[in-house]
Amino acid sequence: MNASAIVPSVLVADDQADVRTSLQLALKCAGFEAQMADSPEAVLAAVALRQYDVLLMDLNYTRDTTSGGEGLDLLPRLKALDRDLPVVAMTAWATIDLAIEAMRRGARDFVLKPWDNATLVKTVRAQAQTRRDSNDRNATRALEARDQDGARRVQSRLLPQNLPRLATLECAARCSEAGPVGGDGYDFIDLGSGRLAVVLADVSGKGIPGAILWAHLQATLRSRTDLLGGDLTALMQTVNGLFFAATAPEHFATMFLGVYDDGTLQLRYVNCGHNPPLLARENGDCEQLSSTAPALGLMERWTAHMGEVVLRPSDTLLIYSDGVTEARPSSASGVDDEFGEARLAAFVQRHRRLSLADLPSLLLSAVQAFAGGAPQDDRTIVALRGLSPA
Repeated sequence: MNASAIVPSVLVADDQADVRTSLQLALKCAGFEAQMADSPEAVLAAVALRQYDVLLMDLNYTRDTTSGGEGLDLLPRLKALDRDLPVVAMTAWATIDLAIEAMRRGARDFVLKPWDNATLVKTVRAQAQTRRDSNDRNATRALEARDQDGARRVQSRLLPQNLPRLATLECAARCSEAGPVGGDGYDFIDLGSGRLAVVLADVSGKGIPGAILWAHLQATLRSRTDLLGGDLTALMQTVNGLFFAATAPEHFATMFLGVYDDGTLQLRYVNCGHNPPLLARENGDCEQLSSTAPALGLMERWTAHMGEVVLRPSDTLLIYSDGVTEARPSSASGVDDEFGEARLAAFVQRHRRLSLADLPSLLLSAVQAFAGGAPQDDRTIVALRGLSPA
């Protein structure tokens, strides 16, 4: 049935039978479905059983015929059953104070007895439309929430479900999205023969568009695992061409791609405009793996070169997205500062002997403690540590 053809429902509450009959007739003639209740208890029972578009309710019942006390006491109990139910209060003993008190307790409008049918119908119709509009918004929000939850579950399955561990390399990772889904992503791709590809990407934009673009990048890389063991710059030129062709001009992605060899302890990498990962050496030195190529998707003609580094036992490599270093307190705090690379380097140096499994979570906690509030950007961390071969 078309939503516009649905008959609005009204619950009429009054202790006088002749008043209920008159109201029922006026409302039915105007196209409403009208149900009757003759006491506060009957009103509560009816509202508990079904949802009405409007409650047209007398404020005076048998206990007290002038103060409106019974109706006023009923209003908060009704709100507990149906928070959004529009209530139009009716009384023949109206005062400004009574009207204000009825509104304060949850009534949406006020009608005086004796009433004018045209005015009453107009008031009830307006409140019924408000209810329908509210229901439509709630239904839309529920659908959006369901879609976002589905997207979140899909994206969570795209992240590695198990962390790899090689004879000479330990891995850990955490991704904290600013919303249900995000544009950050990481991956570990087993290339066989003791080789492992490590990816961390940050796609421009947030939410579902960013998540879709990250999924596109991940699928592109995973479809070319046979090339990951070879020339990384040639591979990334192909990836850039595909990403450039598939995205709008305003979309791009930064990415760090590394391929680790368990036998040589060597990490070959291409840093496509990404934040420089921090390499904390066991001896206390700290290095950065700077950019070796532009961001992906910015230009069709794209060149890169490859970097190499050796991860010795107890060396820790931290790869992160810009949501970590660019986290800042809200403007209300009066602090105009980012977490920044200096704090990050100090953290890595201070905790370079911490259990690697705990490092990403501890770092995210430190960033959150610094910035406070809700994150404004996704924060993703991948940590690698060299191990002594058994």
